[in-house]
Amino acid sequence: MDRNYNLGIIGATGAVGQELIHFIHERNFPCAQIRLFASARSAGKKIEYMGKSWTVEEARPESFCDLDLAIFSAGGSTSKKLAPEAVERGCLVIDNSSAFRMDPKVPLVVPEINAQASTQHEGIIANPNCTTIVALMGLYPLHRAFGLKRFFAATYQAVSGTGAAAIYELEEQVKAWALGNSVSPEVYPHPIAFNLLPHVDAFLENGYTKEEMKMQNESRKIMKLAGIQASTTCVRVPVFRAHSVVINAEFNAPVDLDVARQAITDFSGSELVDEPENGQYPMPIDFAEKEKCGVGRMRRDLVFENGITLWVVGDQLWKGAALNAIQIVEWMHENGHLKVMPKLI
Repeated sequence: MDRNYNLGIIGATGAVGQELIHFIHERNFPCAQIRLFASARSAGKKIEYMGKSWTVEEARPESFCDLDLAIFSAGGSTSKKLAPEAVERGCLVIDNSSAFRMDPKVPLVVPEINAQASTQHEGIIANPNCTTIVALMGLYPLHRAFGLKRFFAATYQAVSGTGAAAIYELEEQVKAWALGNSVSPEVYPHPIAFNLLPHVDAFLENGYTKEEMKMQNESRKIMKLAGIQASTTCVRVPVFRAHSVVINAEFNAPVDLDVARQAITDFSGSELVDEPENGQYPMPIDFAEKEKCGVGRMRRDLVFENGITLWVVGDQLWKGAALNAIQIVEWMHENGHLKVMPKLI
């Protein structure tokens, strides 16, 4: 419990990496040493936070020799290449990419739901997709109350989920529109300002995107509901930060809205904001840089017999990525499960 860890952040110059630095300090995670890593082109860059300064290093296999713990937020290809190297050198990996999420040997963890799964790792623990995490902050407490059977979801995903270049592109397109100038999209296939793109990630043969299939596949693994069915449409919207999801869920037991609202209120990962008659419902502008996810617009579904329709909003850089990763290692530390891995080389 009193151990201080040598911690590395891989992808430290990216949006999630910056939030990880923030949470490590703001939540006082016990670190003896913090080292920041990125690609070769970012090596040598200085990063400062709260009067401290680090020089970014290039992430290499030998970088992990003196680390106890590494949080990866540098994309799937980097994770596939370097995460096994880290494990070989006795370093526990928390991975934010999709590289290992569906690997049966890798636990996929949301601490409010299945923290205990983190103890079953073989050196790598996966962070779920950001939209899946946000959606489950509304769905899981209702599942505990009524037993989730299946659901439909439509997402409204902020551009920061794509990265800094997408934020800049939205800003520049808004300025160009105000001046009456034309725009040439680069990050997205079409203009994003004042537009909606029903296209997040690559399309698959079944007509869904990879992002859309993550909602079903990851929810099954996290909640241990192998037969659950989900149909999702993911949409990129001209919002800077915080994803939103509308969910139509069917349950095994008859639903009671008062019980449902109390389930959301009692759940540690969510905040009930559900007075639509008074204009009170979760919005991205209110849940950006907020640890909990907002749940509201709760009502009986008009199609499903035992159904609830709800609206969930959460910061995809916080609970959808960096915060969830930190919460995993906090839980492991506090419960005595965060230990030095055996070094194989």
